[in-house]
Amino acid sequence: MTPAARAAAAIEVLDRWLAGMPAEQALTNWARSSRFAGSGDRHAVRDLVFQAIRCRRSHAAFGGAETGRGLILGGQRDRGEDPAAIFTGEGHAPAPLTDAERDSGHAPSGAEALDCPEWLWPRLQTSLGADAAPVMAAQRQRADVHLRVNSLRATPTEALAALAAENIICAPHPLADTALSVIEGGRRVAQSRAYLEGLVELQDAASQAVVAALPLRPGMRVLDYCAGGGGKALAMAARTGGPVAAHDADPRRMRDLPARAGRAGAAITLLSPDHVANSGPWDLVLTDVPCSGSGSWRRAPEGKWLLTAERLTELARLQDGILDRASALLGPGGVLAYATCSLLSCENGDRIAAFLARHPGWTVKAQRQFTPLDGGDGFFVAVLTREISD
Repeated sequence: MTPAARAAAAIEVLDRWLAGMPAEQALTNWARSSRFAGSGDRHAVRDLVFQAIRCRRSHAAFGGAETGRGLILGGQRDRGEDPAAIFTGEGHAPAPLTDAERDSGHAPSGAEALDCPEWLWPRLQTSLGADAAPVMAAQRQRADVHLRVNSLRATPTEALAALAAENIICAPHPLADTALSVIEGGRRVAQSRAYLEGLVELQDAASQAVVAALPLRPGMRVLDYCAGGGGKALAMAARTGGPVAAHDADPRRMRDLPARAGRAGAAITLLSPDHVANSGPWDLVLTDVPCSGSGSWRRAPEGKWLLTAERLTELARLQDGILDRASALLGPGGVLAYATCSLLSCENGDRIAAFLARHPGWTVKAQRQFTPLDGGDGFFVAVLTREISD
């Protein structure tokens, strides 16, 4: 496919997304109806689509319309490219620009230029202060690929060498001793020997830093209360060298975890919702709670446009309930860890303050907010302990 044909395909996919179809479904439907498209074409169309979603407001402003055509046109203008090279009408290219389209569009400003929902911008400014604008600017770009070196299988030096042997070039990432940043060959990782043999896992560097902040030690009884796909459970098992229990309110999210644990050589025990309430006492419980996902909008940009103020209020209630239930599972001197992939204080520090108000005797031992300016996704982590009564 020519660049122009790829742009036309992206316009088609984006129109379906704007009509309400999830982007992944729209891309899958397009690929199934376009058997002529090779893997390179599919990757290129995917990149165009997700960059347009990340930059929905600014590209619509530059392009003069919030349509698939307007977003692709706006993206070209944003990058300083000549639309006439793509909008030719030749072959499978998009139709030539109309006079109205040539005269349309404006340079975005404020929250529009940062591709931030207008209602959310004041909350981000309150949460991030002077970092709000640069953080949201960073969210307009595709995220880097990060790997976690699995210490149960390899050292960082061994993992780097194994990856380099397959032309996947990486470098250590400063956020965690286990973190690698992929410089070349990111799309080959999942088929590499280093990945298939469990030397490395795909995991954001800030997510790894959250686990690194936990006071884990061998022999601890550890529960990942909101395990999801299990990335942090695997990272904790690698640190402790022992078993880690994983639970999720929707066990289907953990369906791939046994296979991942087998590949990693990690001991993971799955707990159903029916069994977790009577499973304690635990030495450490990690609650990586459901949240807005605002720290990972580079990777999942659709969430930025689906989030509402009502959903944030609902999430706060859910987060409070999880903290209350998880804290009851800990034994004397146990550690409660709270994590989100959010940039918003209403999901982070505010939830910890509310928990402390409801539960006297708990103390915050460590707390940190990571943002994309640190080189990873936006994550928050707080580590709490309870005073032991005489």
